[in-house]
Order: sequence, then C-alpha cells, then structure tokens
Amino acid sequence: MAKKKDVSGGTPATKVLTGAGVPFSAHTFEAEDRSRASSSSTRLAFGSEAASALGVDEARVYKTLVAEVDGAMWVAVVPVTGQLDLKALAAAAGGKKAVMADPAAAERSSGYVVGGISPLGQRRALPTVVDVSALDHPTVFVSGGRRGLDLELAPADLVRLTQARTAAIGR
Repeated sequence: MAKKKDVSGGTPATKVLTGAGVPFSAHTFEAEDRSRASSSSTRLAFGSEAASALGVDEARVYKTLVAEVDGAMWVAVVPVTGQLDLKALAAAAGGKKAVMADPAAAERSSGYVVGGISPLGQRRALPTVVDVSALDHPTVFVSGGRRGLDLELAPADLVRLTQARTAAIGR
C-alpha cells in the first residue's frame, strides 16, 4: 500500500519542487527490483506497479523516458497506459528521427536509475516533451528520482519547471 511521506530533502526532484515553492505530495511504495530494466514492457510494468500501489487511475501516472532525436538526448513524459510514439516525439522536437536512448546513457545523463528517472532535477537538464494528456488531470504522478517514489503535482507545474513542450507523443 502506498504511503504519503515527507521527502522534501530526499532527491534532486523533491529539492527542485521545494525550492520552487511548488505544492506536491510524495508517495512511496514497495518497488520490485528490475535491475537494468530497459524493455518497453518492463518500463510499462514500473508504471502499472506504481499506479496499483498508489491506488490511482493509471491514466494519471506518467513515465519518464529518455530518447535521442537526431542524435540529441530528449526527455519524454507519457502515460504509463501506453507507449511513446517516437515519430511524434521527433516531430514535437523539430527533428526527423527518434530512438530510445541506451539505458546507461539515460542514467548518466539524468543522474537517476532506470525505473526511477524523474523529469525533475536531472543532472543535465534535457529538452522535454510532456504528453498533452497530462493537462486533462488536476494532478499527475511522475517518478520522484528513485524506484518506489512518485511525486504528485499539477501538470502545469511539471511543464513549467521542466520548460517542456506539450504534444501528443503517447499512443
């Protein structure tokens, strides 16, 4: 069962939110260890596991993926209920081709482990696209920077703090 927990000093993501004065709730849950997870089905499992543990509609839980668009790293934030549309991401980024980033490269760039990559507080801020469906919800859940920690916040705050574009990049 999910628990609300004060982790305001816990991860770079929570520090960004606290420093910006953005209201958020941190929710912890027991996360299954899937070391070096990289497959699409495993990433979906992380998100579904979070939604189930948190007791919230999966449509409000978003996964953070790192992709390369024309060789440059980008962050994509999409609902756990679907997949990232790489062609749509490339178009939203103004590029021609997108491919998923190597998991080790995503970890190095973000400073987080796969399954716990947060769109907030990354080691190196990357251009970000948030799926437009996030704006349909009063709050959404994104990874808080480690497996088993999700942050609930207003999608407008997520977009503002990541300086993201919004586009239909999920399918």
